[in-house]
Amino acid sequence: MPTFELEFQLAEEFFGKPLLPEALCPENLPALSPAEKDRLLHEMAEYTVWVYDQLDYSILPLHSVGDFGRLEDRADFPEEFKVFVKYVRQAASDKPLAYHGDGTFSIPDGNGMYDFAYRTADDPEGLCEEADRMARNAIERNRRLRDMGVDVLLLCSDYCYNSGPFLSPGMFGRFIAPYLHRIIREARRNGQFTIKHTDGNIIPILDQLVDCEPHALHSLDPMAGVDIREVKRRVGGCVALCGNVHCAALQTGTEQDVIDSAEYCLTYGKPGGGYIFCTSNVPFKGMPPERYRLILDVWKRMRDYD
Repeated sequence: MPTFELEFQLAEEFFGKPLLPEALCPENLPALSPAEKDRLLHEMAEYTVWVYDQLDYSILPLHSVGDFGRLEDRADFPEEFKVFVKYVRQAASDKPLAYHGDGTFSIPDGNGMYDFAYRTADDPEGLCEEADRMARNAIERNRRLRDMGVDVLLLCSDYCYNSGPFLSPGMFGRFIAPYLHRIIREARRNGQFTIKHTDGNIIPILDQLVDCEPHALHSLDPMAGVDIREVKRRVGGCVALCGNVHCAALQTGTEQDVIDSAEYCLTYGKPGGGYIFCTSNVPFKGMPPERYRLILDVWKRMRDYD
């Protein structure tokens, strides 16, 4: 059974240094000569592949590098990112590479929520036009990612709170689902795999998400009451599942809570295949690294199929 994460933020705690060196942070890039930059990008790429090999990841998630600015407003990527991906591709010729590829509305922040809510009633056509523009930009970016060698698109727009979607199912079907479906359809035509991520309680829109035809759903958030056993029963024959290992337990629960969550996910995600073992978010900075090692130990113990 495979494992991976959308991001791995504990490289320094596990292996002594972060995946993104300080010298390659956007504010430090102008001070680097072209030769220094190229050397650092090559070292970062080799270290990235080495870290994910140590973790036994079957999919390699790529970090951002370079000044991305408002990427959603354009279709291309910083040159530093392109070079980094090239070097990772050379060092990991047999592993699929993954990067973010969504272009749909997600939960607005507090400053934008009222405006978005009013627009659903006062300017629905304008909202659809914006959704169309965002989807077209994402499709073009994803095509460029394919040309760089990125095989898997992580569609990371959050739609749900713990209580349910931020839009009603009907509004979701108007303002998000058609554009998500188009992004996924074009990715499939390009030979790319898609993993649709959203935290929160997805159950009211689960069927719509599956109808958009992603290859996999992530994160199956247990903090929102999403149960992998029930999701597997309902849609396991239609889409692969990723996640459901309880991130809050990893941070604040007992060791037994962590083991129980990992064993539960493996027990009910595993039958018939179609499950990728991972947390319900990411191994985030500040999480005790021994807790993440603990779930990897459970995975190694239970990962083999009969």
